[in-house]
Amino acid sequence: MSPRPTGRIQRAPDGFDVALSRQFADPPASVWRDVTASERTARWFGPWEGEPRIGGIIAVRLAFEDGMPTSELRIDACDVGRRLAVTMLDDYGEWRLELIVDPPADGHEDLGATRLTLVQHLGNDREAVADMVASVGPGWEYYLDMLVAARADRPLPEFDDYYPSQSSYYAGQIAQLQ
Repeated sequence: MSPRPTGRIQRAPDGFDVALSRQFADPPASVWRDVTASERTARWFGPWEGEPRIGGIIAVRLAFEDGMPTSELRIDACDVGRRLAVTMLDDYGEWRLELIVDPPADGHEDLGATRLTLVQHLGNDREAVADMVASVGPGWEYYLDMLVAARADRPLPEFDDYYPSQSSYYAGQIAQLQ
């Protein structure tokens, strides 16, 4: 059975965004480490090296892509433990991404229930966004489920379970937005 897509396409001031979230029963600091520490990102996305500072460039080896290519990520903004904004630079252009770690409500961080949201800013050309999101939506679903599996020490999912089966879900959302 294929995983169910969960992401949403939404209007943004500069066009369209795709946003996907996952919940974790762990404190925000644990989730933050899994999305920022190289030895932990290696388990679900790929290891990185470089200077992790605003304006700095890190090189990420995409360990679960064919040929394990390396992409550069420029760190655009960082509120440690809460928000990381990067621009991924690769053969396909620039990908503006944000990771947002929301702590549990009411300041009960010791109780877990942390939400991680990944946002990709897609631009404002509706036709180009529809084409792009049909592949990137399933890709981010896959990677976030990779994170979930890695954190739980479960077998990692297979990309073929996400793409192309989830493509129409994402492409269809653009048509519904005015």
